[in-house]
Amino acid sequence: MLFRQLEYLVALAQEGHFARAAQSCGVSQPSLSEGIRKLEEEMRVPLIQRGRRFDGLTAEGERVVVWARQILADRDAMEGEVAAMRTGLSGRIRIGVVPSAATAVPRLVDPLCTRHPLLTAHIVNDLTSSDILTMLRDFTLDAAVTYLDDEVRAAFRTVPLYREKYALLTDASWASVGGATVSWAEAAALPLCLLTPTMRGRRTMDALFAAAGAEPVARVETDSFASLIAHVVPGRWAAIAPLAWIHALGVPPGVRAVPMVASARAAEIGLVAFRRDPESVMVQALVATAQHADFKPLESLPRTQ
Repeated sequence: MLFRQLEYLVALAQEGHFARAAQSCGVSQPSLSEGIRKLEEEMRVPLIQRGRRFDGLTAEGERVVVWARQILADRDAMEGEVAAMRTGLSGRIRIGVVPSAATAVPRLVDPLCTRHPLLTAHIVNDLTSSDILTMLRDFTLDAAVTYLDDEVRAAFRTVPLYREKYALLTDASWASVGGATVSWAEAAALPLCLLTPTMRGRRTMDALFAAAGAEPVARVETDSFASLIAHVVPGRWAAIAPLAWIHALGVPPGVRAVPMVASARAAEIGLVAFRRDPESVMVQALVATAQHADFKPLESLPRTQ
């Protein structure tokens, strides 16, 4: 059994098409097909459902792909560790990020790449929290910055980074928002632009509204935090945004940011990686960086706002 044959099968499972899988592997389609056929012969089971086109994997093929991804990930980790012993840490680390934490990741990646100049970080943004966990289990991500909950802590290695806190953004002239903080019940009474209900960030906010006995009505919904903030500028809507985004984008002219009342139910954002023994040197380096990175400023409004 050759690593290359496993790569062919994994690529076919990911692409769902022989020609695209061959292209991603840098080989001809006949070479890819022949490699998979030889793998089937060696394992003495059919791995793909053959027809005029790719019709999916067999049950055996699905299981082999799971093992293949793990074997290839272990190979990459082994090669990375040996290379690091010779020339220092190098290669590419793939980090998935939930939208609410996208602007916080540079606080992790910048010191990582400064310490390891031969390392390249590939950031995959706008992933759902469930997609991230699937990709970690499939070894298509090395690590992620996402929400921490009991399920994640039980199944993965985690490093807490910060508590996700929020600010209400309104036109600076709104007299109804005049205190040092705003309660979730007060915010629910305003004409709001909120995230779409499918996003984890929106579900987190809805839980905070519910804990305050409030039920907001979203007049505008968006799946983009940048769009969320932009909708406040004309002066008609209010919005609730994570402080991490306000640190990155600032507060637009004519807009006021007021901290939302803190809650014990505030979601925790952290670094998540698949538990493996031995652990890849890239993930070790990322974990070490996360343990010393300073994310505390993201729990309060920037002083210049």
